Amino acid sequence: MPRWRCVLAGTELAFAAKVSCQPRWVFSGKPITPDQTTAIFRQINKDKPHTHHDALEFPDGQIVLLTHLIDGQEATVLQLPAEAATATRAQEPLALIS
Repeated sequence: MPRWRCVLAGTELAFAAKVSCQPRWVFSGKPITPDQTTAIFRQINKDKPHTHHDALEFPDGQIVLLTHLIDGQEATVLQLPAEAATATRAQEPLALIS
């Protein structure tokens, strides 16, 4: 299973190689390759308990659950979501100028 550490929804990722996923059906053969190297981390189906919510959305609109990724793939964070930066700044103390 992939190991992810605190990735915020909306984070843009770049993979070292084309992303590979497990087949959707157990007996369908070789892994699915979305033919993409960038994706945005999303949380889907949040209204449905007892299901996986973490997914990648690729530029072509395809969405793949993280649990379907093949182990060993490496990704680099390209950009954090805008609201993350805003939330961090909101917590910083303001300096008053007199």
